[in-house]
Amino acid sequence: MAGAGSDWDWGRPVQRDTQADTDIDTTIAHKEEIADGVVRLTLRHYAGEDFPVWHPGAHIDLILAPDLVRQYSLCGDPDDRSALVVAVLREPCSRGGSAYVHDKLTEGDRVRVRGPRNNFPLVDAEEYIFVAGGIGITPILPMVRHVAQTGARWRLVYGGRSRSAMAFREELTDRYGDRVAIRPQDEVGLLDLPAELGPPRDGVAIYCCGPEGLLKAAEEQCRRWPPDCLHLERFSPKTQDDAQPAASFTVELARSGRTLTVPQGRSIADVLRDAGIDVPVSCLEGICGTCETRVLAGTPDHRDSILNDKERAANDVMFVCVSRSRTGSLRLDR
Repeated sequence: MAGAGSDWDWGRPVQRDTQADTDIDTTIAHKEEIADGVVRLTLRHYAGEDFPVWHPGAHIDLILAPDLVRQYSLCGDPDDRSALVVAVLREPCSRGGSAYVHDKLTEGDRVRVRGPRNNFPLVDAEEYIFVAGGIGITPILPMVRHVAQTGARWRLVYGGRSRSAMAFREELTDRYGDRVAIRPQDEVGLLDLPAELGPPRDGVAIYCCGPEGLLKAAEEQCRRWPPDCLHLERFSPKTQDDAQPAASFTVELARSGRTLTVPQGRSIADVLRDAGIDVPVSCLEGICGTCETRVLAGTPDHRDSILNDKERAANDVMFVCVSRSRTGSLRLDR
């Protein structure tokens, strides 16, 4: 990665991991509460091997049960391939994943993981502003560690309900000092993004992860910034305000030459799997990226929460667990 004053290619990911089909048996080597309602899991390879290479922004699937798979950002050190580290917030309205991690997993348990995969890759930039809300600090943490070693200008704005609920707060302030701004909501209110981001300017990459309200505020604030400066990671699907009626369409599969009909009320992934065509899926909500598929012809109706506007306009990939078609047919690389 280039530092300040060096040549750099705006928008080029430093690395984008793609290990979606790799399942690994792990053992929970350590479990500890690191903030109110947040536990950190340190996972070791069950066979004692090194884990695949990963880079800041990556996540893994925790396969907690056959019908319970959840995605968690890696927050450890990418250079330490002997361990994978995730931090999990207990969600008050948990669909089962966070409650399972908090209440059932113990040290020594065997857990299968899938990945790593990266839909939130770090790009080269002259300056970085990281904005984290609550457990959204997890993908940001390895980014901060990486950028701090490059000489690039950077700062982190970290908000949370209270200081006691903000994981890694002391580690960040002890290591990086005033580059890290701690903003507990019960002390200062909601993050003041106009003040924290400053005036729009070129050469800045803004990385934001946290609750949907924060992400929407960041999107609104960055409308006045240069295109593609904002990079978001969502933990839940984005509301599809402009979703079109789910009309039926056909998909032509380039590898097999088969043509299948996708009816209303069914996803492309469902239809492919019913036809005996293997397609990896995980979240089924368009947020994990596991089912990414190349589009060879036709126009997708993108309903994922991963692609940015530029990537959607390219129409060369789609996520078949949620996205559909704006044309009568699609030709897919399957």
